[in-house]
Amino acid sequence: MIQLIVFLPLLAAIVAGLGNRAIGNVPAKAVTTAALFVSCALSWPIFIHYLSGGDPYSVQQVFTWMKSGDLDVAWALRADALTAVMLVVITSVSALVHLYSWGYMDEDPDQPRFFAYLSLFTFAMLMLVTANNLVQMFFGWEGVGLASYLLIGFWFKKPSANAAAIKAFVVNRVGDLGFMLGIFGTFLVFGTVSIPEILANAPHMAGSTIGFLGHRFDTMTVLCLCLFVGAMGKSAQLGLHTWLPDAMEGPTPVSALIHAATMVTAGVFMVCRLSPMFETSEVALNFVVTIGAATCLFAATIGTCQNDIKRVIAYSTCSQLGYMFFAAGSGAYGAAMFHLFTHAFFKALLFLGAGSVIHAMHHEQDMRFYGGLRKEIPITFWAMLLGTLAITGVGIAGVFGFAGFYSKDAILELAFASGRGSGAFVVGVLAALLTSFYSWRLMFLTFWGKPRWAQSEHIQHALHDAHGHGHDHHDSEAGSTASTSAHEDERAPDAAHLPTGTGAYHPHESPLSMLIPLILLSIGAVFAGFVFHGAFVDPTAGETYWRGAIAFNEHLYHASHEVPELVKLSATIVMLLGFAGAWMAYIWRTDIPARFTKTFYVIYDFVFHKWYFDELYNLLFVRPAFAFGRLFWKAGDEGTIDRFGPNGSAWVVAFGSRVAGRLQSGYVYTYAFVMLIGLTAAVTWAIAR
Repeated sequence: MIQLIVFLPLLAAIVAGLGNRAIGNVPAKAVTTAALFVSCALSWPIFIHYLSGGDPYSVQQVFTWMKSGDLDVAWALRADALTAVMLVVITSVSALVHLYSWGYMDEDPDQPRFFAYLSLFTFAMLMLVTANNLVQMFFGWEGVGLASYLLIGFWFKKPSANAAAIKAFVVNRVGDLGFMLGIFGTFLVFGTVSIPEILANAPHMAGSTIGFLGHRFDTMTVLCLCLFVGAMGKSAQLGLHTWLPDAMEGPTPVSALIHAATMVTAGVFMVCRLSPMFETSEVALNFVVTIGAATCLFAATIGTCQNDIKRVIAYSTCSQLGYMFFAAGSGAYGAAMFHLFTHAFFKALLFLGAGSVIHAMHHEQDMRFYGGLRKEIPITFWAMLLGTLAITGVGIAGVFGFAGFYSKDAILELAFASGRGSGAFVVGVLAALLTSFYSWRLMFLTFWGKPRWAQSEHIQHALHDAHGHGHDHHDSEAGSTASTSAHEDERAPDAAHLPTGTGAYHPHESPLSMLIPLILLSIGAVFAGFVFHGAFVDPTAGETYWRGAIAFNEHLYHASHEVPELVKLSATIVMLLGFAGAWMAYIWRTDIPARFTKTFYVIYDFVFHKWYFDELYNLLFVRPAFAFGRLFWKAGDEGTIDRFGPNGSAWVVAFGSRVAGRLQSGYVYTYAFVMLIGLTAAVTWAIAR
């Protein structure tokens, strides 16, 4: 069964990719979407099997991949409780994204290629999560990197999309270098790349040292830190996060797939899969907590002042991943996976809901030109409202809560109970406040207030095109970023004080193929936490469910139930404060944002420019890299290699040809003269000897 789950998306990608326009749009979409729904249908029984206490794990051998000396890499598919969670997350979200794309990409001329890339992406992620050894995991790891490059740059005629794809690829290569070093070092230390063998022997290596960069360090600390650098790149943690917001240049379904179910969760999965290794190094766990908490707060601050609806949700993803990492660093791997599970549903819902809004607004992405949409697109409104209730963690303990209520609260309580994560608890509570604020800010700017549609030049151009000039779906979303930047006023980012629109443009609800995924994901956002929280984070049930798939600290989970009542209520309190702040600023007193940014413009500029990470990296890395490139190009390649290599050789040949050409005059006396000179020289040489 697991072979079908993994390889059906690959087969579909091959059919759609090679068939392309020869088979047409509908067959390509039908094959890929059907394959994903079959994989999804097969994944849920595996998940239920482990929930009901099935076998700890199973391994299906496919074939021997490579064998050289001590290196023996078998291509095998591993199924256990951790894999089961990832299977349902990946296949469920990916299947719904495929279905959603039927409507969203309906006007795109390259639909077969798009759906082939989606299925290839899903296959690579499935290979990653079913890997039984580190080399196979690295294959999937690089596969999602390749597929993300193809999907982010899908509209390759759009310069910003090409730049974003290259940025994602390059930044992830930095993280992948650390991951490769970790794999090499792990093989050097353990003599194998088999994950079960490595995890079984990891406790025996605690306290040993290894030579690294000319010094001796704790072996497991070096290995875990190298591996975690790979996770930082793939899961966009602070320092290697800069590619994630730019990934919004791809089509909206791509954003949902990358952010909700696949690429960005790979790092969290890897840390949880190798949790017995990380448990042997206190330094590595502290580092994971620190990076996760810093990312959680950093991304949340940026989300509060973004105007592009997709970028707000993108930074939200970055922040939520920080929660998962500081949970893992605190030893609460089950809670990290639980939040990954619930996050997949409400984040996919929010992204696809945002795509429905963008579709309704003729691909305008700037929230300052929305307003009053709840009556125009009611299904999308209710779906995004449920997603917002889920991400902000609305719920009543012991009664009912939305998905994020159970997973985020569990992380905060476990972080407080863990001495290692107590500082992260404070950061997490502050990030929860900001999460509530920017989530409700998005809702209020988009669905409440008076319509501001007439202010958008992009919509006005679309209306003009609709009166006889036509409009291409590719160009419409491709131009949305330019439209946003053209209207940005950094001192008044929310523009709630601007005059309202004339109502010349009326948004429309999305087609059924886009609404069905929103409805299904809404069910997950509402009930995923309520139904499954016991299996993931209940001390006794969790130990039964995970059964060796991760390092499960039952005592930590028991301790989390004994934390003070104020700790348990903290997430709810800040959620209400964030809602109240957003309501005051964007419903009651809409002049507050402009006054705030005018008064605290230094802070606002700092946060609006994303803490100047892009500018700093451009100064430290991009410009020097281009300078070195020009130096090696002009002085090295052209000035030295070409000059003395092919160009120099060509000059010698040309010069010799000209000299030889002068000797080949065609006159007999010239040839006789040359022969005489040659004979004289030969005689002279013979006498001289």
